[in-house]
This record gives sequence, C-alpha cells and structure tokens, in this order.
Amino acid sequence: MRLTPWSRWALCALAVVALHALIGQRVGEHMADFRDAAAMPQRMDVAYVRDMEVAAPAPAPAPAPVLPSVQSATPPRAKRAPAPASPAASQPQRQALPSPEPVATAEPVKPEVAVPVDTTPAVNAVTTSAVVEPALEASAPVGVAEPAFVSNSFVWPGPTRLSYALTGYYRGEINGKAQVEWLRSGSRYQVHLDVLVGLPVAPLITRRMSSEGHITSEGLVPERFEEDTKVMFRDRRRLSVRFEPDTVVLSNGQRQARPSGVQDSASQFVQLSYLFSINPALLTVGGTVHVPLALARKIDTWTYDVVAEEALFTPFGEIASFHLKPRRVGLNSNDLTAEMWIAPSLQYLPARIRIRQDVDTFIDMLIERKPQLAAIN
Repeated sequence: MRLTPWSRWALCALAVVALHALIGQRVGEHMADFRDAAAMPQRMDVAYVRDMEVAAPAPAPAPAPVLPSVQSATPPRAKRAPAPASPAASQPQRQALPSPEPVATAEPVKPEVAVPVDTTPAVNAVTTSAVVEPALEASAPVGVAEPAFVSNSFVWPGPTRLSYALTGYYRGEINGKAQVEWLRSGSRYQVHLDVLVGLPVAPLITRRMSSEGHITSEGLVPERFEEDTKVMFRDRRRLSVRFEPDTVVLSNGQRQARPSGVQDSASQFVQLSYLFSINPALLTVGGTVHVPLALARKIDTWTYDVVAEEALFTPFGEIASFHLKPRRVGLNSNDLTAEMWIAPSLQYLPARIRIRQDVDTFIDMLIERKPQLAAIN
C-alpha cells in the first residue's frame, strides 16, 4: 500500500510522540529510583586500608575480677600472725598493741574464716553467673572510662567489608556478587548487605538491606531497617521497619511490642558474631542459638541449630567454620531463611551465607577474599 505524504507525516509524528513518551517513562523511573536510593540510610564514609589476618580467635575475656576480691578478704590476718617471729621486731609491736592476747587469739580464728560457710557460696555464685552470662557480669576496670564502642571487655571491630562470590538458582542458574559491610563511628553502627545478580552494567536483580542503630552492653540495638529490591522489568520494592523504645513498626504499619534483644535481617549477622566472641561455647555442634527477629511483616524468635563443623575452601585457603541452620517451624513458604557458616578465625564473621526462599530459589554466597579493614573513626 502506497502512503500519501500526509500519512507519512502522521506516522512520523506518532513515532516521535511514542519515543517521547518512552523517554519520559524511563526518566520518571530513573527519578523514582533516585528518590528511593536517596531514602536509604547514607553510608558512613570509610576507607579500607588492609586485609584481616586469618588467625585463631583470642580467648574470651575471663570474668575474674570478683575472685581476687573474695580471696583478698583473709590475707591481711594471715600476714599479721608471723610478725612476732622476729625478736627485734616483736618489741615495738607488743608496745603498740594493747596486749599480746589479741595476737594469740587471731591465729585460731584465721582457719575458721577461710574454710566454712560464708565465703564458699559467694565464690560459687560468682563463678556460675560469670560463665553463664559473661556479657552481663563483666565490667570496665575501676577508674577507666569505657568508650562507647567497648562493651563488657569486648572491643567492637572497626569498619569491615566482606566480599562474596554469588551462585544460586532463580528460574535458572544465577551468578553475581555480594558484600556485607559493618560500619561504626563511636557507638553508632550500620550494617549493609548488598546483592547483585547478573552483570553490574545490566543486573537482573539488586537488593540492599541496611540496618542502623547504636551499640550497648548487650550488643546491637537497631533503630531502622530498610530493604530495597529491584528486579529487571519490574517495579522497585521498598520495605521499612522502625524500632521505637518499646514498639516495632513493621513495613505494613502494624505496631508490635519490642522484644528484648530484637534484631533485623541485616544486624543479626553481626549480633551473632558478637555473641560468639564473648561466649565461644555457643558454637558447639548440637547446640542452639535464639535470636528475636523483626521481619517486614512479623516478629518471631528464630532458632539456629549448630548442625556441623565444616571446612570451607576459599581463594585464600581452607578455613574452619560452624554451620548454623534455622528451623522452619511456623514459617510461611515465601519467608526467606538464612543459613550461615561462622568462621572463628575471621572474628566469628560469616564466611558463607545461603539465603533461601524455597527448595528451588536460593542464593549462596562464599567469601572470595580476606575481609577488608578500615581505620577506626
């Protein structure tokens, strides 16, 4: 069919309008993406300067300050008795004391105070509580100010970045990159988990989970959690959770009571590293760890079972790890779960993370280089 000049002009005009509409739509999408990205927590500014050395973990701080104070209650009397043994020195002491009888009677009293009822229960009570809850019993040395980034003799590490190679399955095999960043400035913290599936120039899926809050003597206290997900050819999805002193505001606006020690999907990784650092006995095959977790639409206590001790083969060598697996009791089919492999030689950080939605949908992240460390602010 032959087009008249008028028809050709009309078709060109329609093509130009359609092109402008498409450009406008793309610009609008990019502007929306920019606004969404700007609403995410602004990252603390750090510069990574060196790699972490792979080494056996230092022993957990011993909660021993109370034991010397209990034992030191009796030595003053023990030292007073031998004083009369020197003839030259005994004369001044006899003149200084009212009579020799108190010195003589002090010797039989000494074993009675040291052996029976009063001191033994006290020592047992302190030892038991310190072993069970070292985080609550330990305290800063007298006369030494405790910095905001030190809690219970545990010094929180400076900013750290873990880089992972990503594999998995989502409507086919997938590959990509991921990283976890722990950032700290004084008593303030941020944890960022970034996942990229596909090529960086044209990713199929990107997801960022960010947690920020402050550090206390019991670990991390989240104040805000943000999750941003973008799947190619789909609208961006944003989820947000707010942590108030006594309440958690979920992504759907529902308010629930705030459980003690509650964490979010990003902060839980660092909180677990803290708990294992102060109490390595938690990492025992057959043991369990409980974490109150605030997800986008509900709050629940997650139970992680320590199922095995496994060797991981990484580009920088073989490292030992403990495999933690969450129980799926009471979870919906679409709830994400996170298995993790905790490496004591990497400051109890996760050397491997597997995030699973169901049997056929998961991503597996294996550390691909030594953690990078930044200078402490």
